[in-house]
Amino acid sequence: MDTLNPEHSPLTVTPPERGPSVWQIIWQIFVPALRGLFSFAAMFVVQNAVILYFVLRQGLPIAPDKLNEIATNGGNLALGVIISLPAVLAVAWLATHFARKPFADYLALRGASWKNFLLGIFGLAVLLAGWELLSRAIGRESTPDVMVNVFKTARAEGVVWVWLLAIATCVAAPISEEVVARGLLYRGWSETFLRVPGAIVLSSLAWALMHLQYDWYVLGVVFCMGLWFGYMRYRSGSIWLTIVIHGLNNFAAFVQTAYQ
Repeated sequence: MDTLNPEHSPLTVTPPERGPSVWQIIWQIFVPALRGLFSFAAMFVVQNAVILYFVLRQGLPIAPDKLNEIATNGGNLALGVIISLPAVLAVAWLATHFARKPFADYLALRGASWKNFLLGIFGLAVLLAGWELLSRAIGRESTPDVMVNVFKTARAEGVVWVWLLAIATCVAAPISEEVVARGLLYRGWSETFLRVPGAIVLSSLAWALMHLQYDWYVLGVVFCMGLWFGYMRYRSGSIWLTIVIHGLNNFAAFVQTAYQ
């Protein structure tokens, strides 16, 4: 009869919360990946369209060796990267629009403090110094041959192309890559069961795979840089910060390549 007494209400048992199913986990990973994939595809298609244009313009056969020669030409590469930037931003805007999220808010296009900026630069410098010491210890050139060849071909075509390559390397590429990696991918994955740590690791891996023109060693450097950029994205809540740090890193690499 205690159950009829207001002072002794029936005991209710709350069922344990069930974790996400396998299909929910796959879906949570797939949707942000799809947004990033479409943005990367836009970048890839536009850049390869530029390459194809130069191949057809010069009347060259569409063969793998010729395509690779055109693709690694500094001037052609610069044009492709610069022209593909609006396409990447347009796809990113569409992705956030369909997700019903404000573009600037979803991509964390907001300012960052000087403290975070200086920390980002210092941490990146320490990271790259460590890799530089490792490169010297194993007798490896710190500047990839791909970068050297790209710069040489741009310089051979004239000063204007060198400047275009600098803009592409230090401005256009950092914006495009950060919008995809630390913007769409990080934001999407950080809101799933992966949380921030998983989003940082997975977006860094995806960013490294965007640089398959390099060998495994450079990909390791890129992956570690991605981890640091991801942490700074989390700490500052801004991809403007990672864009600036990314651009400064590319500028330093560009100058190093020019003087090598």
